[in-house]
Amino acid sequence: MNLKLSDGDIRSWEEVQLRYNSALKQMNTKIEILNDEFKEIHRYNPIEHVKSRIKTPESIVKKLRRDGYESTLENMVNYVNDIAGIRIICSFTSDIYRIADMLASQQDIQVLTVKDYMMNPKKSGYRSYHMIVQIPVYFSDGLDEVKVEVQIRTVAMDFWASLEHKIQYKFEGQAPAHINAELFECARMVAELDAKMLSLNDEILEFSGLEERGA
Repeated sequence: MNLKLSDGDIRSWEEVQLRYNSALKQMNTKIEILNDEFKEIHRYNPIEHVKSRIKTPESIVKKLRRDGYESTLENMVNYVNDIAGIRIICSFTSDIYRIADMLASQQDIQVLTVKDYMMNPKKSGYRSYHMIVQIPVYFSDGLDEVKVEVQIRTVAMDFWASLEHKIQYKFEGQAPAHINAELFECARMVAELDAKMLSLNDEILEFSGLEERGA
């Protein structure tokens, strides 16, 4: 890593980490509250689990260089939108848009960009729903607006994405054509599985509703 930092700037990098860690804590709290509400009031839990991370300095520098920016702290904050990332894993594809809408409707969350890889999957077959949001974080010296990337996907999508990432990392992004073709086919099967599981869940809910009305 070749960040342009002097000895006196090391504390500033720590402050950058504090900034994004604080934003992740705030987002995690919001998601936990929504999940608790669903479990207590709606008797349904749309969120399987939540993962969060701060991008490593090496990864940030690599992204800045790829986009043609110098490796400075200012450029990190201004041009790298996914320094703080949170991934929400849910059960069904219908939950993805429901969770996204719930987050977007909160008054202190500003949605900056959306990439819907559900409707428009990547060429690799990757499916997910991405949002860059901005949330206020209050410190002793004032308010800071911090960007966080939110990824929402099903368990099946997350399984595929995790394995695809490991394979592409092993081949440094240059996996053989037949492997990419197999991964794409697996992505198609994952999408089919998600659709079948959603249909099955809808049928179960409909049956449960009929049972309750007949009781």
